[in-house]
Amino acid sequence: MTTKNKSEKDYSIYFQPPSLSDAKKRGKEDIQVHYDFDIPEEMREIGKDKYYLIQTYGCQMNEHDTETIKGLLEQMGYRSTDDRKQADIILLNTCAVRENAEDKVFGELGHLKHLKIEKPSLILGVCGCMSQEESVVNRILKKHPFVDLIFGTHNIHRLPFLLKEAMFSKEMVIEVWSKEGDIIENLPKKREGIKAWVNIMYGCDKFCTYCIVPYTRGKERSRLPQDVIAEVRDLARQGFKEIMLLGQNVNAYGKDFDDMKYGLGDLMDEVRKIDIPRVRFTTSHPRDFDDHLIEVLAKKGNLMEHIHLPVQSGSNEILKRMSRKYTREHYLELVAKIKKAIPDVVLTTDIIVGFPGETDEQFEETISLVQEVGYDSAFTFIYSPREGTPAAGMEDNVPYEVKRDRLIRLNDVLNVYAKQSNERLKGQTLEVLVEGESKNNAAVLAGRSRTNKLVHFEGPKELVGRFVQVKITETPTFYIKGELVGEAVAQ
Repeated sequence: MTTKNKSEKDYSIYFQPPSLSDAKKRGKEDIQVHYDFDIPEEMREIGKDKYYLIQTYGCQMNEHDTETIKGLLEQMGYRSTDDRKQADIILLNTCAVRENAEDKVFGELGHLKHLKIEKPSLILGVCGCMSQEESVVNRILKKHPFVDLIFGTHNIHRLPFLLKEAMFSKEMVIEVWSKEGDIIENLPKKREGIKAWVNIMYGCDKFCTYCIVPYTRGKERSRLPQDVIAEVRDLARQGFKEIMLLGQNVNAYGKDFDDMKYGLGDLMDEVRKIDIPRVRFTTSHPRDFDDHLIEVLAKKGNLMEHIHLPVQSGSNEILKRMSRKYTREHYLELVAKIKKAIPDVVLTTDIIVGFPGETDEQFEETISLVQEVGYDSAFTFIYSPREGTPAAGMEDNVPYEVKRDRLIRLNDVLNVYAKQSNERLKGQTLEVLVEGESKNNAAVLAGRSRTNKLVHFEGPKELVGRFVQVKITETPTFYIKGELVGEAVAQ
């Protein structure tokens, strides 16, 4: 049984929150791979003439989970809708990394309460990383008892069973496993567009002190190479133009294999030989970025010369407090190796400002590292504590105004290098994969270069989904503009 009366507070048999102390003791547990997933016959028509709507928050892993959830729902007969009032199921696939993402979800639940009152048959669910947090589930039970379904990141394959239970029960259905469980292959996915995400591994064992992911996503589990290769080949046959290989710590791929020495470099070398035009990967951890991977990426071909390499801080003391397990010197040495092997590489990063105890001098070390590397762009964040992480127990002693001012200064420095990088492209002709219309101007097309630069140009809508040559004419800071050159490239 997974049901629970909404008025009851003891739900421990249904919700098993991740334990920080237990997570730290992870061993080499056997992870089974299952290839026999199937939706039971009696559930394949349960969604006939019904509609679903999924709102996704957070990272590309969450987006990919949403593709799987959509695939499951459509195999059960449901159809997608953007109209909340038409929807029979609304799921919020949540993120636990940033506090503002959590605030958005609870704000959304407040809006959906009125819809639930108007349409009592509506199934309203919360899934994803937030649902793995005990404080979140407690808050839902206490303040949002109209929610019908809560399930975790390890329970997605159980959705048909949980949904059926939610439909026929008057009680809230909660199923969250702290143990990450096995790898379930053959789950259906609904992919749209010209790009596809491919999970190559799950979980993270790095335990950075500010990050909740190792507790919500569990230990590192790599998919078998043959399963990844088969999926990529199938995507190539379907005509996808670009794939993104995903992992919370993607270049730790294969480290959990006991019976073979096989890492991300080996996998990328095999994927390189598959007839798919573009291959990317994310997100890297500097500690696991080895020489073999650099050697393979230097072969280029369908492997793009863009690497996202989060540094988080330029101060060794802060890196130690973050438990990043590398030094500034190690990071800069890695950057030098990458640039030597791939001279035209574009590097992007993640940086946190205002981590507990960060001094002005330590922040200046981050600025100097940014200047030394010369990033093309970065995701920058003001530190905010996440309940359940070790950093949440540290004294958050940097005033918000100081954090804000540091963020502004950091972004000003980053923008100088972004602008310089773009200016070097002026007059060059780039291969661009056309993704669609510009968000701000329907008369302009938008696409991405090999180095992931956003390119705007005028052209016919029939070019969407194709490769074109664009000569760069203008170079603002956050995107570049160009003119279409010749015909679309046949690929």
